[in-house]
Amino acid sequence: MEYPWTILFFFISLALSIVAALISTIILEAYRRRFNHGHIEAPAIFEDPNSLKRVPCPSIFDPAEKYMSLIVPAFNEEYRLRGALEETINYLQQRAAKDKSFSYEVIIIDDGSVDGTKGVAFNFVRKYSVENVRVILLGRNHGKGEAIRKGMLHSRGELLLMLDADGATKITDLEKLENQIHAVAVVKKEGSRDPSIRISDIPITAFGSRAHLEEKALATRKWYRNFLMKGFHLVVLLTAGPGIRDTQCGFKMFTRSAARKLFTNIRLKSNSNCSSMI
Repeated sequence: MEYPWTILFFFISLALSIVAALISTIILEAYRRRFNHGHIEAPAIFEDPNSLKRVPCPSIFDPAEKYMSLIVPAFNEEYRLRGALEETINYLQQRAAKDKSFSYEVIIIDDGSVDGTKGVAFNFVRKYSVENVRVILLGRNHGKGEAIRKGMLHSRGELLLMLDADGATKITDLEKLENQIHAVAVVKKEGSRDPSIRISDIPITAFGSRAHLEEKALATRKWYRNFLMKGFHLVVLLTAGPGIRDTQCGFKMFTRSAARKLFTNIRLKSNSNCSSMI
């Protein structure tokens, strides 16, 4: 009878050790980030392709100038970027034509591509003007996280949407995230004593999810990928709590206030010192 209890005690001890190690790592990392100022960067540069005049980029701390900013990180996306941008901008133009209060910008972040991604992006700037389409050049590859961070920090929208360059998600689905944010904002405004509060002032996020496709994906993935996925879900459950079923979907919307709080506190070893926006 002692043998099963010994095994149970072993697994409980192992689980507690893992949780304790994870908590210790989080605390140490939080302490390191708090006193690490190496992420402070030189200001990014924006260059108007018409006048070639270089001026400072917009900042996430500036008041919003657009209703919505769409952040598109791209690395070697020469062949998929064009179709995704055409579908996205067609939708935005149609919506702007119906609603005169709707304004937008599309920010493409070229994360050190070595193919024709930059040329494709520049063609859209020329076609739709720098007021509506902008490109940030990171120079060398830093990774998707840094590309998104850079786009967020230099956007002008009240609402900021990050989406993948391959057009994996229908652009019209942004309305689902937008409606959820507005629904939460209504409740927040009702509880606020400030009648002038704007949606951009309320920290709200809305994440897309592909969890409903999980069963189909499980049937097509290799067993070890499913094992790793389940292990990652366990880590998310232990650190963030229940209710988060998909952390990897690249379709997420933030209010300006939420983006300011989140993306100014991200620390990446591969941060770029400066970039050019064209």
